[in-house]
Amino acid sequence: MGDSTESAVQRARRAWKLPFSAEAEEVAGLRQLVRLHLELWDLHELSDVAQLCVSELVANVIKHVGPGTPTTLAISLNGTRLRIEVHDPNSRSLPALTDAGMDAEAGRGMALIDAVTDRWGVDLTSESKSTWCELRTSPTVVRGYDAPSRVARATDVLQLYASAPLPMQGAAFSRLGATVAEETAIDVISDLLHWLRAHGRDPDDVLERAQAHFEAEAESR
Repeated sequence: MGDSTESAVQRARRAWKLPFSAEAEEVAGLRQLVRLHLELWDLHELSDVAQLCVSELVANVIKHVGPGTPTTLAISLNGTRLRIEVHDPNSRSLPALTDAGMDAEAGRGMALIDAVTDRWGVDLTSESKSTWCELRTSPTVVRGYDAPSRVARATDVLQLYASAPLPMQGAAFSRLGATVAEETAIDVISDLLHWLRAHGRDPDDVLERAQAHFEAEAESR
């Protein structure tokens, strides 16, 4: 199972993309999704800045391209740089730095990006553009996960689950909300695999038993 578990961890750190509609009410969900991914990637120290960048890049699309624009958020980890990209279909409206002061209500977006990131830019095609920024990470990030911290997180989850089961949620998820919930579930499963291996269990065997248990319950309903 060692190889399978490591492959799952490596997959978790691959670049990912999320299409969404550029609306102000989507920003909170996007920020939460970024926070969850950076926790999984052990980049807690970049979470606040990365969330700020996402907010400003999306706000730039809403303001200069228009609310409801089909947009894509992409996050990747390249060596010691975390790259955040926001893609939109307008290649004519380009972001630019302004001289807006810190008290100004508008015009500060790219100035903030320029101030808090290592570098930023715009990539153009004939039909779209990608506005991106990069944050420098610690060199230790590229060497892998801190397994003990993941085992500790899984232990906390198990203790919480045993003492306080989560209540049923009646409200329907939005598409973005469902994506956030799915990413959270993937994080929990990945941590449990680390916990099982750390305690001398065979994750493959447990996963097979869990799948059989799930299917049996599903068929009985």
